[in-house]
Amino acid sequence: MSEPGKSFGRDEPLRSLADAIRDVKNAAADRDDVVVEMRDAARGRLDLLAAELEPVFADVPRDDPTFDFAISSGLQPRLWIDAVAHVAMGRDKRVYRFVRDTRLGRVVLAETTDMKAVADAVTRYVAERVIERTRMLDGEATPLPRGEEPKTRIARPAASGEGWRQFAAGLALVLAGAVAGALLVLALVWEKLAAAGTGL
Repeated sequence: MSEPGKSFGRDEPLRSLADAIRDVKNAAADRDDVVVEMRDAARGRLDLLAAELEPVFADVPRDDPTFDFAISSGLQPRLWIDAVAHVAMGRDKRVYRFVRDTRLGRVVLAETTDMKAVADAVTRYVAERVIERTRMLDGEATPLPRGEEPKTRIARPAASGEGWRQFAAGLALVLAGAVAGALLVLALVWEKLAAAGTGL
């Protein structure tokens, strides 16, 4: 029987579970420190961008409920512009990514390391949204085209009389089907009568 702490046929002692747990905790703490440092770096860059955009945010009408202008915390801090658009830092925490969520997926409006270029893109986006809201309040519900989103196709008004021509063509098709069906039934009935007449 072997003594506690002695090896089983080896010269080195058995590894202690307490030592392994301590090693894992130290590695996890180191990783957490790196994550916290990167998150703090991203938050700092977003704070600088928000300071750059502060005059733009101040010019937005106070009665406009569209915009958020807030930095959210969490694993990935974000500078929210409105409910669908925000700026976040890329994986290297140096690239600003200004994105907008649409029904077709996420659209990148700007992606660069230049803070002023992103601030210009956000300013233009805010201006487009303000004008869009003003037009909607005035009764014009046409949205402004943005970036790389597909442009809406405008349907041409139907020419006068085209609707009646389509209706008449559909009616003629239905009547032709009814006549063909009636002829088929008449032929079947005629066959039955002829067979019954010859059987007598």
